[in-house]
This record gives sequence, structure tokens and C-alpha cells, in this order.
Amino acid sequence: MSARRRSAAVTLLSIAVVGAALAGCSKKDDAASSDAIQVNASDTACELSKTTFPSGQVKLSVHNKGSKPTEVYVYAAGDKIVTERENIGPGTHVDIAAEIKAGSYEVACKPGMTGDGIRQKITVTGDGGATAKADSRLQDAVAAYHKYAQEQADATIPVVEQFAAAINAGDIEKAKGLFAASRVGWERTEPVAESFGDVDPKTDTREDGLEPGQEWTGWHKLEKSLWADNAITDADKKLADQLVADLKDWQKKIPTAEITATSMANGAKELLDEVATGKVTGEEDRYSHTDLSDFAANVEGAKKAYDLLKPVAAEKDAELAKTLDTEFAAIQTLLAKYKQGEIYTSYDKVTEAERKTFADSVNALAEPLSKLAAAVVVS
Repeated sequence: MSARRRSAAVTLLSIAVVGAALAGCSKKDDAASSDAIQVNASDTACELSKTTFPSGQVKLSVHNKGSKPTEVYVYAAGDKIVTERENIGPGTHVDIAAEIKAGSYEVACKPGMTGDGIRQKITVTGDGGATAKADSRLQDAVAAYHKYAQEQADATIPVVEQFAAAINAGDIEKAKGLFAASRVGWERTEPVAESFGDVDPKTDTREDGLEPGQEWTGWHKLEKSLWADNAITDADKKLADQLVADLKDWQKKIPTAEITATSMANGAKELLDEVATGKVTGEEDRYSHTDLSDFAANVEGAKKAYDLLKPVAAEKDAELAKTLDTEFAAIQTLLAKYKQGEIYTSYDKVTEAERKTFADSVNALAEPLSKLAAAVVVS
């Protein structure tokens, strides 16, 4: 995974991205943001129109008035990410509808998308505020995604144990053969990976995604040893055992993980954005070139989230559901062309033109998928 999930997230806020436009947007767009809490981000400031507001349904309108792309984070205690919005370009604004619980938080604007950010403390008051009326179909969807995630974890553990056993036996070729398969279940649940706390940074961080002082552990450290170094050290054997332990921790966390309909929808969209802008370059599995296996699992996990939310989304926006059905089918058909049996083509054999085709297909899906969260918000 890329560095977009850089620390454990706390799902205290369910986001529904409701639109993004140029600063010179229409009057209709301006009117839609007029009742929002304004977040004016620049290269040197992060200004909020309010720093105290009641809990419940909240609209944030983020305007980037600076010269650099920025990110906006909402942090709970201990810098745990409540929510984030990345790649807000200069001169653009993004409206975010959210349900936020009472408590103390910080909003951070990060010009240049680096560092700790320019921060403002906020206080959210009340005992939970008025929340949207629950739709039992959404509750069923969340329960079903919990079950799906549990099934993926339960299926992953035996494979990752075989992977670790091969490493402990010093069998490089067997370990290589199990690497991609050991990742499939995790990659399918990445739309809600932030719900599992620190499992992601422990198991799926690339070397260039490490935070200062963070020890490199997990799949990609072992991937480098197997392919780049063609060697297994005693330290690698310990890392393999730790990977098993960390994934068993994931397995145990799933029943109590806080997953919502909007976190499913937004997580699926953010994951596909990551695929289109980062993973498609080959950065994820840069040594093994097993990227297409990850892509396929990501798409499957995103589609599962959509399929479970579709009954509500289709009722609100039938055209959106039709488009999503078409685009999911298109990208899965494209991926199937690169699969022989259970094995995908090595990504170093995929040409730049073909990679662009993948990126275009993912983008064609991600754009309508960005509307899914708004289509399942019950008003």
C-alpha cells in the first residue's frame, strides 16, 4: 500500500465526498457550500470559520487558496487519523459531508502534502447530535462486509503461514511462489484497512513509505529479500513470524472494527485512486512484479463494497448504479486478459501503453465511485 494510510485511523467520522470544483465554480456550487464550516488553506495558514460546533451532521468546505497542493486531516488524540482528504489542488475546493461525534480534535492543513501541517484545535459539542435515520439495508451491508472481511482474513492465515514456513526453511523459490497469494485477502479488504488500526503500517508499508523512526516490517521487506537480495537472513525469518502474528491480530480485530456504509464507499474510491496514481506505476510490488494480483484483489474488494451498498444507491441514483456496473465489468474484463490460470502476468512485462490503459480504466471507475458515498447517505 502507498503512504496514504500513514497511521492508525479511528473511524469517528463518516465522510461522504459530495463534490470538488475549481475555485471559480458556479453560483449553485457556492450556494451549496454557504452553510458549511469554511476551511481556508494556504501556504502559510489553515483558517476555520468556526472552531466549536455541535456534533451530528456537519459540512466542511475546504478551499485551497495556496500555490501548492494540500491535504487536510482531522486528528483525534494522539494524532490518530479521523479522516483525511489528499491532493487538493491550488485554486480548488472540496465539500465534505460528515457525521462527527462530540470530542476534541485538530484540523491540519498540509501545504505541499508534507510535514505535521498547520493546525487548528476544534471542539465538537453535544452527546452525538441529530443523526440521519438509519436504513436497515445499510446496516445489513455493513454486517455483510464485516463477514466478508472475516472470511478473507480466515483464508489468508493458512497461506501466510505457508509463506512464513518457506522462509524459515530457507526455500526462496517456494516463498516467492506464495508471496502474491498470501496478500490477496488483505488486498481485498483494503477499502476498510484504516478500521484495523496499525495492522497496515506493520504489514504493508514500502520502504519509501516509512515514517521517521518506523521499523520496516511486513511483506515488502521480505519481498526485497527474496527478489532483490535473493537471500533469506535470520532477521527475515523473524519478520516472517511477525507477519503471521500481525495478520492474526488483524483477524481478531475484524469483529469489533468500526466500519460504516460511507467508510466502505469512500474507502473503495480512495483505494482505486491509489491504484490509478501509484500502484499502476509498479511501485507497490516493485521487486516481485506481482502488482496485477494486488490490482485484481483491490477491485474485487471495492466491488464487494459497492455490491452490498447497491440496493440503496440504485434506488437513489439508478444511472449511477448502471455506470458502476458497466465500469466494474470493464476493468475486470481487462484484468482477466492478463491471467493464466491463477497467475497474473508479471508487471515488468506490461508495457507503458498497457499501464496507461489500466490507469484510464481505473479512473473511469473511480469518478462515478466518488458519488457512491453521497448516494448512500440517508437524509
